This record gives sequence, C-alpha cells and structure tokens, in this order.
Amino acid sequence: MLNCKEITHLLSEAQDRQLPLSERLPVRLHLVLCQGCRNYGKQLDLLRAATRGYRDATRDEHTK
Repeated sequence: MLNCKEITHLLSEAQDRQLPLSERLPVRLHLVLCQGCRNYGKQLDLLRAATRGYRDATRDEHTK
C-alpha cells in the first residue's frame, strides 16, 4: 500500500494527467482509509477551481 507522501504526489499528478488504472486503484483505496489525504485532494480541487475562475474572470475583462 502506498504511503501518504506517494498518494499526495499522485493526487497532484492527477491534476495534470489521467492516472492509469494501476495508479488510480491504490489512490482510491488509500483515500477510503485516510482523511488527511482526502482533505488534501479536496484542497487541490478547490485551488484548481479558484484558479480557473480567476483565469476566466481576467480573460473576460480583457475581451470587453
């Protein structure tokens, strides 16, 4: 089983690329068991959504 350091690395990687099944399954299993890594994944999702929102807002300002 992967440790938290390895899982958080894969969660970060998953923001930029699709993980193969061989990486997705251990991540999912770990997330079922580890609240800290689940929280980290949620934080990554929130940061990604925030940066997309900012990017879209600044893009809209420049097209006006």
